[in-house]
Amino acid sequence: MTTPNPASPNTHLKPITFNENSGQSPSIGGVSVKDLVEHYGTPLYVMDEATLRASAQSYRKTLDTVYPAASLPLYACKANMNMGLIKLMEQEGMGLDVVSGGEIYTAVQAGFPMERVLFNGNNKTAEEIQMALIHGVGRISADNFHDLSLIHQIGTALNKKADVLLRITPGIECHTHDYIKTGQVDSKFGFDLSQLPMAIGMILDEYQETITLKGLHAHIGSQIFETRPYTDLIEVMMNIYYNIREQYDGLILEDLDLGGGLGIMYSSQDDPPSVPEAIQLISDKLVSYAQKLQYPLPRLLMEPGRSMAAPAGMTLYRVGSMKEVPGFNKFVAIDGGMGDNIRPALYQAAYTAIIANKLNQPVAETVNIVGKYCESGDVLIKNLEVPALEAGDILAVFGTGAYNYSMSSNYNRFPRPAMVIVENGKTHVLVQRETYDTIIQQDLIPNHLREVEAAACANI
Repeated sequence: MTTPNPASPNTHLKPITFNENSGQSPSIGGVSVKDLVEHYGTPLYVMDEATLRASAQSYRKTLDTVYPAASLPLYACKANMNMGLIKLMEQEGMGLDVVSGGEIYTAVQAGFPMERVLFNGNNKTAEEIQMALIHGVGRISADNFHDLSLIHQIGTALNKKADVLLRITPGIECHTHDYIKTGQVDSKFGFDLSQLPMAIGMILDEYQETITLKGLHAHIGSQIFETRPYTDLIEVMMNIYYNIREQYDGLILEDLDLGGGLGIMYSSQDDPPSVPEAIQLISDKLVSYAQKLQYPLPRLLMEPGRSMAAPAGMTLYRVGSMKEVPGFNKFVAIDGGMGDNIRPALYQAAYTAIIANKLNQPVAETVNIVGKYCESGDVLIKNLEVPALEAGDILAVFGTGAYNYSMSSNYNRFPRPAMVIVENGKTHVLVQRETYDTIIQQDLIPNHLREVEAAACANI
């Protein structure tokens, strides 16, 4: 099993400030779990600022130290995005990887320097590309010929030229869930390698007034525990760079985006490499292979998301009803579930959890933690060993800083939880808890339905 690296929170099961020996209640960021629950209610997303900053620094400082050319780590906003988190990323010198107009808009509203933003995604709309060009997004990753055509059309209309990366599918498999693989040949993302010459030709010929080709972009998957796929990817990408230089009059590509995907510890069985270890291997391989090809080192872009946000997050719930079925684990229901964490239902994600108010009590039984949503598949954790439980006990689930809030929903018309950030004994709200009024604020009753109701009342 991985030994926790203080410079790399992705090798920790829990946020780095989580303290189980702080009186009657464990604490995070110097704030007791008991106080968090009493003040903000449950379910509650909690983000540890120290872990977030340590994660950002593990990428930025390691790249600055070990990679001899320019680099820029881009926080993948799809993992967890709100204006407070984006402001923190700006302070830590990160860039952003965004995939939608909503993420661009959030970054703009947070005052993020847009030249440090990459706009990614496989089906960008004209409105989104226009927004990106107007606000000066630093790079656009073109995923397909449709992207290139829209960038050209909108760039012509706005009299703006876009700096573009071409996303490719490198044909590299990694051992992860099928739903989060992205680099294989039959992925929905990116240009197939057979399409690359046509895409480059279009940029250099008919789109040369509106598009500058800056480099290539590849992403091989998520929750990756191996480093070999990254070194294989470097060989594939740099061979393509070499061939482009040979075939297109000495064209040198400035940027190389290797994507993200480094794994974290969701359970004690997970064994991810630390961020410094992975980056050192990537840097060594890129430097040696570029020297072999006599190719100038490109600016290295990476897109960490989960490995930064997930370890910083913890979700708190209250235990409610319980059901015993002879011969099976007891069902223990909490006041949240698949609406605030869809990952177990979506791709059987596993989590580590504790009963926060009974840390010193012995294990009494093994239970299945289920949610309150109207689905049999709403099972958060199977086979969790717990002390004797009562309604009102506090369940703390770790590793929930990525994809939990960002994939949350109002299924069954439940309001989404609040999110707070903790640091040095203080708590700050990042996202307010939704209310029933929040849920219905976009609803309308059409006039013709009101007229039917009025007519029925008139006939009484």
